[in-house]
Amino acid sequence: MAARPVWLLVLGFFLGSCATAKLGASGQKKVQGKTYVIIGASSGFGRGMAEQLGTMKANVVLAARRGDVLEEVADKIRSAGGTALVVPTDISKPEQVQRLAEAAMQKYGRVDVWVNDVGVGGIGRFWEMPLDDYSRMIDVNLKGIVYGSQAAIKLFQAQGRGVLMNLGSVESHVPLAYHAVYASTKGAIKNLDQALNQELRLSGYKNIEVVTIEPWAVDTPFWGHAANYSGGTPRMAAMDPPSKVVNAMVRSSVRPRQELPVGWKARGAVTSHRVLPHFTERISGNIAHRYQIKTAPPAPATAGSVHQPMVTGRGVDDGVRQRMKEEKRQRKQKKNTGAAAAR
Repeated sequence: MAARPVWLLVLGFFLGSCATAKLGASGQKKVQGKTYVIIGASSGFGRGMAEQLGTMKANVVLAARRGDVLEEVADKIRSAGGTALVVPTDISKPEQVQRLAEAAMQKYGRVDVWVNDVGVGGIGRFWEMPLDDYSRMIDVNLKGIVYGSQAAIKLFQAQGRGVLMNLGSVESHVPLAYHAVYASTKGAIKNLDQALNQELRLSGYKNIEVVTIEPWAVDTPFWGHAANYSGGTPRMAAMDPPSKVVNAMVRSSVRPRQELPVGWKARGAVTSHRVLPHFTERISGNIAHRYQIKTAPPAPATAGSVHQPMVTGRGVDDGVRQRMKEEKRQRKQKKNTGAAAAR
């Protein structure tokens, strides 16, 4: 790979930082009255984006498996001045995705932005996880994104423009140990989106854009919803707040960039992987081992929300960082108490 000028790398980091800022007044005016379809709107980034769009008076079509939670989100959007339509949807079922597209068009007449914000995780040694969980992860994380992307692009082709946004990950570039199948689906999303952008360009669809959002590990209900066979409580080092990613998604909906690693940690990991791929994978694997295997509090095996939705984990932020901070405080206190007793 040819060396990049230092100024170009600095510029890239600066622009990436701007992308995580909240959208300004001029950008918010561009959102007002636009119609967004968000699959995965019941928690995490999808819910955060939906609620922020409500304050900007957008029309938001809310989709996820948990219809009751979507109604809560819809109430918040309406109270903030936006409009909302709830369409319970399992993205792994193409007929439900098509029904969602038809409902959105019937209600609002057009779709400006379609967001596939879905992804079920699986943590553990590859050979110790059930194949049924892997199959379902592929159905949701990859096949579901394919179904949602095709439905969106067909709508955009008919109306002449639109933005498709798919949730990738820093793992689209840097696969983590204990995330083998999850990471493979995220790598596939990056390749899918890059190919779609070229196909649209070659076919003359200049006003249809495909955006891949690539966050670092973030404190959302993802961790509590993940299938987990690691023996430890799911978490990761130095997690970002979800607001950083939500802001980037809203901004990218009006100022699209084809690929957006969110935050300095994601950008640093992607850049490092381009220069030293195997070294970066080794360091990342060591970090995953430390936080998800070696030091994580014990936890029982679970399929999480992979096959069925869970009652818990309804918010944007899930409080994982605060729990880790409290665990660290307790370990330090226990260590100090033991040292004092030994004197």
